[in-house]
Amino acid sequence: MINLYATQIEHISIHRVGNKNKNEGIFLSEEPFSLNDETTGLLKEYFFKPFREKEENYYKLTNEVDIEFNELFNIVSAVFDDTATSHQNSKKIAMHLFEQSNHPHIKSGEVYVCYLTGILLDNQKTDAIGIFKSELKHDFLQFQENSSNLDIIVQQGININKLDKGCLIFNVDKEEGYKVLSVDSNKYDTKYWLEHFLGVDALADDNFKTKNYLKLCQNFAKDVVLPAEDKQQEVLFMNRAVNHFAKNDAFEETNFLNDVMANPELIPEFKHYKTEKGPKYSIEDVSNFDIANKAVSDARKKIKNVINLDTNIQIKMDFINPESAEKFVEKGWDEERQMYYYLVYFNKEQKS
Repeated sequence: MINLYATQIEHISIHRVGNKNKNEGIFLSEEPFSLNDETTGLLKEYFFKPFREKEENYYKLTNEVDIEFNELFNIVSAVFDDTATSHQNSKKIAMHLFEQSNHPHIKSGEVYVCYLTGILLDNQKTDAIGIFKSELKHDFLQFQENSSNLDIIVQQGININKLDKGCLIFNVDKEEGYKVLSVDSNKYDTKYWLEHFLGVDALADDNFKTKNYLKLCQNFAKDVVLPAEDKQQEVLFMNRAVNHFAKNDAFEETNFLNDVMANPELIPEFKHYKTEKGPKYSIEDVSNFDIANKAVSDARKKIKNVINLDTNIQIKMDFINPESAEKFVEKGWDEERQMYYYLVYFNKEQKS
């Protein structure tokens, strides 16, 4: 888990990278940018806000032959070895990005390369190299006094509330390709940023396993539990699955299945489903791992716990107390109306 509260920008270099395919060129600053209190505060919020709001999906720098052939790995390693080389190596990073900017969809933009200190990663203090890119320009209005009137001047600039692309490369696990976080607000060219520029693979850590196992459960609920049972049981299965993850520190598959499967006949169905679909989530051989609480919290926010009925009525289940849905909600069939119904028991209505 990452904490950027005390992070400081020690060095920052700013360059402009165009689209090579469109012959737009590249502009490399001769000197690093000199920060003051105002620009430091604005840039820290601009750079770090997406990482506070986004799921922590970690990557590692890689290469199909050897990590030494990953150009970015060699550049950031040189910076971590000697921070005095930050600016010169920031030019190499900008050049590397420029060489990958050869698809017509890729937009030109400013590239900021920062050396960061004071980051807390999994409760350990570490340094990092931040690489950020602003692409989309927005119109804004400036006003200028002209004699007795105010004139409007239309200018273009970047929206500092929305970073287009960025990554943090932490000075940990060098032998495995460092630990990397990436954000990308513009999904049309993700391959260029992740694969061509960074050259990363997903890091199969506990966060990755927790998140992907819950995704597998969610699709199992939709593909198997729903057709075999009903919508109520689909929602209840995911309630039990998420709560099992939330109340345990470590995951063990047999205990999980015995705990969450209301219908034991679905256990072999789940094992078969995992064998078939597991490779999609890179968890086909995963049955034991430490549970990442942040991944559970993120999953809980995304999983729907609502039954939508064709009579324009919704029944919302409680993720925290799924036993209420099992004890106080009954499903049945009305012969006279030829319709299904849900019978809900309660003592009194709660005030909203």
